[in-house]
Amino acid sequence: MRGAAALLAAAALAAFAGPAAAARLDVASAIVMPGGLLQGQTEPGTIVTANGRPVPVAADGRFIVGLGPEGPLEMVLEARDASGAVARVAVAVGAREYATQRIDGVPAEQVTPDPASLERIRREADRVRAVRREVSAGTGFAQRFLWPVRGTITSVYGSRRILNGEPRAPHWGVDVAAPAGTPVLAAADGVVTLAEPLYLTGDTIVIDHGLGLSTTYAHLGRMAVAPGTHVRQGETIGEVGATGRATAPHLHWGADWLDVRLDPQLLAGPMPPG
Repeated sequence: MRGAAALLAAAALAAFAGPAAAARLDVASAIVMPGGLLQGQTEPGTIVTANGRPVPVAADGRFIVGLGPEGPLEMVLEARDASGAVARVAVAVGAREYATQRIDGVPAEQVTPDPASLERIRREADRVRAVRREVSAGTGFAQRFLWPVRGTITSVYGSRRILNGEPRAPHWGVDVAAPAGTPVLAAADGVVTLAEPLYLTGDTIVIDHGLGLSTTYAHLGRMAVAPGTHVRQGETIGEVGATGRATAPHLHWGADWLDVRLDPQLLAGPMPPG
């Protein structure tokens, strides 16, 4: 990942304590770059915010905060306990460069859908956004994520896409080319919150891992789970396919914290060999 080491080296965490006793606010682990995920700990019952936005906190005081694609920026976490004591942690997030990817040969109706298809796309996008905003007490968010499939990475997080010569929205995820029928695995423990065919992403599964963190598996050739299914890390949830807007069999793997787009490669680390 270009510039990742430099960004991590340049990132800084600084804690500030007021004159009075401060609430507990520990950043236990941090991927301090755009698309990354902060993990922290506070006392149960403490209210946590990130740049003023409420952050879900588990019953044991654990929390996570997603960092969007923008940078550089400063993320200020604040914890306020029942006594009113406050603690703050400032996280400096560096900038990140994104590649431009040109893809030709996409069916014209997928690049420029007709009005009826556009309405379907809007409805489906609203439903997916609603699913991703759900917050559960799941604990899969704390696991080291697995790659759901192994293969050649053909597109990365943040790529500026040009389809058939026309600029389109950036690519929020990672694409892995693999033969049709290759098993797709759950990246971490969780609950399936969506499993259905969608116009753009084809057969699509969303898994909730707790505290607002979810992963998405798209363009599947087969779905082996249904909404409400509890899955374990490494369990087969479907198969690689080429449904939706796809020119060849591959898995699109995405990750989100509520409405914040994350880079799944930062959750799983480098692609394992083999």
